[in-house]
Amino acid sequence: GSLFVFINRGRSAVKLLVYDGQGMWLMQKRLSRGKFRWWPSGGEKSSRHLAVHELQLLLWNGDMRSAVTEPMWKPLNVT
Repeated sequence: GSLFVFINRGRSAVKLLVYDGQGMWLMQKRLSRGKFRWWPSGGEKSSRHLAVHELQLLLWNGDMRSAVTEPMWKPLNVT
């Protein structure tokens, strides 16, 4: 399935829209103080795919530009 993520103009709330096979789920996270520090680049009207760790950082108000994460793929040592 797909998960659609939206942010408001003030960057104080994020909404997630999901279809579960029976209906739509709408979830919202609104910050009491401050703004979300990071939002994926790619232009306002273009879509971008987020990796799971990017969405997790976004929802915890982390900043992907300064985050240290493991690479998405690791080569296998096949002997």
